[in-house]
Amino acid sequence: MYRLIGNLSLLKQTLRSGKYTQARFVAAEKKEVPYKTLKDANSDNVASVPSRADAVVVGGGAVGCSTVYHLSKLGLSNSVLIEKDQLTAGTSWHTAGMLWRLRADETDLWLSNITRDVMFTIEEETGVNSGFTMNGGLFLGGTKQRIEEFKRLKAFGECMGIESHILTPDEAQKLYPIMNKDDLVGALYSPTDGHIDPAGYCTALSRAAKLNGAQTITNCEVIEIETGVDSMGRKRVKAVNTSKGRIETDNVVICGGCWTPHILKSFEMNIPQLSFEHSYVVTEAIEGVRGMPNVRDHEHSFYLKVQGDVLQVGGFETRPVFLENGVPKDFSFGLFDLNWEAISDIVESACKRVPDISKVGIRSTVSGPESFSADGKPIIGPDPYISGLFHGHTMNSGGAMLSGGCGKMIAQWVIRGEPELDMVTYDARRFNEKLLGNKKWLRETAHESFVKKYSMLYRHDESLAGRPGVRDALYETLLKDGCVYQSKGGWERPGWFDVGNVTSPLPYDYEGEYGHVKNNPHPYAEKLTMDYTFDHPAHHNIIGEECLNARNNVNMFNMSYFGKLYLCGSDATKAAEWIFSNSMDKHPGTTTYTCMLNKLGGIESDLTVSVVEDDGPQAAFGVEGRSYYAAVGGGFSPYVKSRITDIIAQEKFDCQVKDLSHDMILLSIQGPKSRDILSKLCSQTDFSNESFPFSSHQLVTIGGHVVRAMRVSFIGELGWEMHASNSAALDVYNTVMEVGKEFGLRNSGYRALDSLSMEKGYRMWHSDIRSDDSPLEADLTFTCKLKTDIPFVGRQAVEEYKASGIQKRLVCFTLDQNLALHGLETIYRNGEAVGYIRRAEFAFALDKEVAWGYVKNTAGGPVNKDFILSGSYQIDRMGQLLDATVHMKSPFDPKNRRLMGFYDE
Repeated sequence: MYRLIGNLSLLKQTLRSGKYTQARFVAAEKKEVPYKTLKDANSDNVASVPSRADAVVVGGGAVGCSTVYHLSKLGLSNSVLIEKDQLTAGTSWHTAGMLWRLRADETDLWLSNITRDVMFTIEEETGVNSGFTMNGGLFLGGTKQRIEEFKRLKAFGECMGIESHILTPDEAQKLYPIMNKDDLVGALYSPTDGHIDPAGYCTALSRAAKLNGAQTITNCEVIEIETGVDSMGRKRVKAVNTSKGRIETDNVVICGGCWTPHILKSFEMNIPQLSFEHSYVVTEAIEGVRGMPNVRDHEHSFYLKVQGDVLQVGGFETRPVFLENGVPKDFSFGLFDLNWEAISDIVESACKRVPDISKVGIRSTVSGPESFSADGKPIIGPDPYISGLFHGHTMNSGGAMLSGGCGKMIAQWVIRGEPELDMVTYDARRFNEKLLGNKKWLRETAHESFVKKYSMLYRHDESLAGRPGVRDALYETLLKDGCVYQSKGGWERPGWFDVGNVTSPLPYDYEGEYGHVKNNPHPYAEKLTMDYTFDHPAHHNIIGEECLNARNNVNMFNMSYFGKLYLCGSDATKAAEWIFSNSMDKHPGTTTYTCMLNKLGGIESDLTVSVVEDDGPQAAFGVEGRSYYAAVGGGFSPYVKSRITDIIAQEKFDCQVKDLSHDMILLSIQGPKSRDILSKLCSQTDFSNESFPFSSHQLVTIGGHVVRAMRVSFIGELGWEMHASNSAALDVYNTVMEVGKEFGLRNSGYRALDSLSMEKGYRMWHSDIRSDDSPLEADLTFTCKLKTDIPFVGRQAVEEYKASGIQKRLVCFTLDQNLALHGLETIYRNGEAVGYIRRAEFAFALDKEVAWGYVKNTAGGPVNKDFILSGSYQIDRMGQLLDATVHMKSPFDPKNRRLMGFYDE
């Protein structure tokens, strides 16, 4: 064993020096997990595979076993799981397997709680112990802000039916007597947390799937996934060739974890996955530890998992070992030699927290591979390029915890075409195509995802890795004007402006590890700390100045990161009517705000679609004839584009999507004086309401370039968007800014835009509206052509839901107290939790905090206007109940006078 005795600082120095023989401990290394595995299982149960299957799942870890179980449970009984070795042989077998129910992310919370439910269900179905130990979870906090974060987690958990308690250091120590509490400020205790035994869990899942008719075939290697080409020229899954034969199938789910690149090697995919060595140590027996809760020490980035009478000590180190060339193909049940230098900080911190660890010593070490993505979220769902291929991998060390939920959502994707939950942050189609294949970007972002696993989650925190990302044609110009950029969907987009100061992200420094020199000073990183608060940020007044200038004068918003998609071809009109919920039967020059729904009637995007004919701008990009120009929120443009192309292929429309997102700029000029600027710039164009009405577009000339001017607004003011080619960007921008000086024109960013849109009550996709929300619930029924007989995706689901009664509604709340809300706060109606806040901002024109959230009727009845307005409301802000005023619509300009250009009130 390793015996950690004496001075821990000396140990740390010794470990880092590489002179391990000088360390004051005895080394008799043993590499093994502290529980039974399936390594020696003899389950080679078949000599050949079936000739046909409805779905083939590749990989027998927690996610793969959950997927085949849910496929069979949902009726796809002719499903097969293929595993190269034995179940759990990849990364599942050595997982710590902890399940933390309280999450700061809605999707994480839903999926982990589905996992917990599944473990109870499969035990009932099979009689096999599912391997779940409910010993509770204890989060330790060493700062006031960490306790504020815990209070937010607790409040959101209560809304979701999860019991938890904020504890003092003394109360926490009563639950964990062997703990040193001297530096603690408090703790959060969740008594229904626990941990998962991977062998028991996967065995139970496999047996339950078998009872439903599915097969699990081990010692069977996938040799090749065969694809063909459909009538639209799109690749489609045909079969899986294995070491035991060929299986014809229309659906393949890749649950290969770190081995996914090996499985998909023939497709030459750029999978944004990078693997690391991920480690923990197992102590000798510690008296009294049995039955204690698992611990997460957030300030020191380590966990303590109770396994019988020993502790597993692990965490997320700042210098994890990269597996630069991936994981060896034949590494089943494999472990690496522990890199003590990488884990020494974690061991030292754990010994300080629990001194008994240094007294009893270490029994064994576990260092195995773990895959991380570029944004720290799993890669789940349909492949963007190959029909019938689904992903279920890159779990970022959360595979066991999230497996039950992920497997269920994947099964729904395969069978129904859509999952019931909002999964876009996990969706395999979310990544910016310009960054896929960029190894430097992936290395940096995956490392940051790893080391920030226990970091405080602030709404406006920004990545330092992979910066700058994709830049538009005005990036450098705005940077010089004081733009503080945000990273969104891989793009650099304006956040706010610190005029007179140039602040850009510096090259990623890996926190000073791997021989890199830490960036010091780092002005951009220092500016980010202004947002490290659950109150209003230090630059609140600057954002307010931008907002009020837009309300009183005029602002320029650079929205060039937006997706710019042309739907063109002989079936473009037919496709547009089917894909978009609003009517596309409009004349050229019309712009329509619409939703794009899924089959279940959920909102997959809200966007503007403009009808265009042959003209200069589109002809310059090779787009001919009548087409439909869609402007889509840039963070989700790749996802929306993939959905559109999927529908085109499924319906066999003779049309295509031309993506000009990286070839054009989009400048939005908004405010009462926007018409004055444009009239002076383009004297040949009449910008009056009569000649240039709202929701229309025309070609104008600015700075010697033809520009598409579109009269729309995202903030509820008189305004126009300018869509132009990159070659025109600087001339158009400089010309507008020069003319705009006399009208008070100023640059503005998305922090102001978010506040302004919230104040007006305009929806933001994936905050206010998502794939699990209906347009009926979000007051967007006007975007659905229900008064016509024209079919569109999701129409049947919307009509059925309307007939059954609407179960939740999006409503507005205002606070009289000057206190910041950040989203996920619980909404109380007459003292009963009825929902939670989706988005909140300070509204500077209204001079109060505004929030939007969905309200449900817990009695199960429909939610209508009378139900909403008859209640008395409070919002839980970190345990403090704040009185809130409810509104069916935003109180700002409810008659849309400003939007029409009338400023007489």
